[in-house]
Amino acid sequence: MAEQGGDGLPPLREVIGKYGLRAEKSLGQNFLLDLNLTGRIARCSGSLVGETVIEIGPGPGGLTRAILQQGAARLIVLEKDRRCLPALADIAAAYPGRLEVLNADALEVDETALFEGQAKIIANLPYNVATPLLIKWLGQRTRFSSLTLMFQKEVADRLTAVPGTKAYGRLSILCQWLCTTHKEFDISPRAFTPPPKVTSTVVLLTPREAPAFPASQPILEKVVAAAFGQRRKMLRASLKPLGYPPEDMLARAGIAPTRRAEELTVEDFCTLARIYEAEGGFPSLS
Repeated sequence: MAEQGGDGLPPLREVIGKYGLRAEKSLGQNFLLDLNLTGRIARCSGSLVGETVIEIGPGPGGLTRAILQQGAARLIVLEKDRRCLPALADIAAAYPGRLEVLNADALEVDETALFEGQAKIIANLPYNVATPLLIKWLGQRTRFSSLTLMFQKEVADRLTAVPGTKAYGRLSILCQWLCTTHKEFDISPRAFTPPPKVTSTVVLLTPREAPAFPASQPILEKVVAAAFGQRRKMLRASLKPLGYPPEDMLARAGIAPTRRAEELTVEDFCTLARIYEAEGGFPSLS
């Protein structure tokens, strides 16, 4: 696998050995050492020339180096593991004035306070915090022009799933309501050190200027949660916890009461959310 970049920095395996960077399972670390793959990830969101980019969990800096080589004007990395800071300092020295390293937990940081305007996020996310981070960023989506994120394949499948499939669910609907989603490519476990037990997938999310269909987000989330809370049941049963007669709401939406949650489109759920809100659903939110 390619490990030598064109930036004059040593191969990543040498960096890992020099600084004793054994991947920590508790931090969800799996280091991606193939600089051909990190370069491919960095290119997914288009040109980085002149862009501000946020990276989470850079580890020894393979993806960090790729992002800088692609021309990012400013790269802000958040790394919780202090052991990785010397390796990242070496990269900062090789790219004067372009790399900023913060020793911080991304779950506790508001990345949007670190830059003005918009930024791109490019990250090989630790599996154990990937979904919470994504939910956080979706709430701040207008500050990001794109999010190029690596997930375990199962999560990536959920983000991009279509109605009628097993992977389709709450995360599919929220992401597709707020962003366009596209699977870029899979990465074999063998590309990582240590190899994870699952395949990884890079997903490109492009935030929409406005949600795909009109709806209140708290209401939509409540309706979707009820529907998928008992996904094997028909909607006339699964929507009962909302406290409004499901048959009436479904009839107004033109949806058969015998359908199940996984059969509805994002637009269908938005229609139900608007009806529920119009019928007094909002005051009942907990």
